[in-house]
Amino acid sequence: MKLILTTEVSGLGAPGDIVEVKDGYGRNYLVPRGYAILWTRGGEKQIASIKKARDAREIRDLGTAKEVAGQLGALKVKLTTRAGESGRLFGSITTADIADAVKKAGGPTLDRRRIEIVNAIKSVGSHKVSVKLHPEVSASVDVEVVAG
Repeated sequence: MKLILTTEVSGLGAPGDIVEVKDGYGRNYLVPRGYAILWTRGGEKQIASIKKARDAREIRDLGTAKEVAGQLGALKVKLTTRAGESGRLFGSITTADIADAVKKAGGPTLDRRRIEIVNAIKSVGSHKVSVKLHPEVSASVDVEVVAG
């Protein structure tokens, strides 16, 4: 089955890529979740707009990615949120919250989909979060969560 990816699927490709997958994987997983659309000749025209949007979000080259990684490493990110007496949060910190906090702290604008939280952040304290800037460059950001 030939599909056009609309979002990044790890191990398969990036938005705008044309991929060949097994029928069941495409029909039961990729298409219903909106990760891909069926390939058609008319669909190829959509690829141009998908790739243009991806280029606007993506960090251009390896040098720029390393520069941004250096900025993120030196950044002190502080998030204020509601917490109980024991330091447990009401809810959890999301990738969108982290992207906003990095921007407020004077860092670069990050795409929330590139931020990876290994263990859910549900308590007050210092947490490490990784950001995949480029296929070859990953940066870690220290996030300090305080009760507010």
